[in-house]
Amino acid sequence: MGDMTRSDTNAVEVRGLVKHYGETKALDGVDLDVREGTVLGVLGPNGAGKTTLVRCLSTLIVPDAGTATVAGYDVLRQPRQLRRAIGLTGQYASVDEKLSGWENLYMIGRLLDLSRRDARSRADALLERFSLTEAAKRPVLQYSGGMRRRLDLAASMIGRPAVLYLDEPTTGLDPRTRNEVWDEVKRMVADGTTVLLTTQYMEEAEQLASELTVVDRGRVIARGGVDELKAKVGGRTLQVRPVDRAELPAMARALTESGLAGLAGATVVPDEGVLYVPILSDEQLTAVVGLLGARGHAISHIGTNLPSLDEVFLAITGERLPVSDESPKEEAA
Repeated sequence: MGDMTRSDTNAVEVRGLVKHYGETKALDGVDLDVREGTVLGVLGPNGAGKTTLVRCLSTLIVPDAGTATVAGYDVLRQPRQLRRAIGLTGQYASVDEKLSGWENLYMIGRLLDLSRRDARSRADALLERFSLTEAAKRPVLQYSGGMRRRLDLAASMIGRPAVLYLDEPTTGLDPRTRNEVWDEVKRMVADGTTVLLTTQYMEEAEQLASELTVVDRGRVIARGGVDELKAKVGGRTLQVRPVDRAELPAMARALTESGLAGLAGATVVPDEGVLYVPILSDEQLTAVVGLLGARGHAISHIGTNLPSLDEVFLAITGERLPVSDESPKEEAA
């Protein structure tokens, strides 16, 4: 059985995964590891290959090349066992609208070979956990978007999956509902579930993921911790707040006229009373502070910001990440 290949540390191991659709390489040799009990965020724009990756790892489509094991099972050789170890929540609710929330969960439990009693108790427990008990007997047709998404998450957990795939789980949700979904995912991870999260949202990746993999056009272009990837960009922004806002233009002028490399890009934000200076090194930081002090500018606050994930993506690919809330469905696989 597949248990022989079970890793002590990685719940998901992917090597050289390739999937072509005609001329399009949806996956072009992807390597990926997800440590047990952690969230790996797979970040990238529409068409990057995120959904194809999840479909391959769910045994819904067969890759053209490469290997993958999930929860110790081989994607190609042990699809039946693997399916029992995973849960999948997509961008759009996969439940039956005509059935009630409870009926949906009970039916999925029975399809997963739970006994009638176990399917009933599991449905009750998950409706309670996702605050859907009051709506349990109503047809899903009457549910709000947030309730639908919570039911979808509950459905993916009926079989107590070791590994949960969340494919753009909050696309199109309002901020309050998005936060509810995030809270629930954090609770699952605290309970020991391993999560593979695909997303286009910077904030989502920062909220949930401990490690990030950035994909673009079917390839992994960067990986690491959130702060690690931000640091890769190299750029930090120095925020300088003078005691007297009226000095801001003179401070910006002093930096520009100093002739010091890279300091001409200072931006004055009068409303905030702050001067923003892009810096690449600690030496530059010291030079800015020293210069302003020498010119007699009294400073009340100095701070530095690491770049956003959007800036990280821009630095790696030369393109901005799309941040539209209503993104079209990815590959029509």
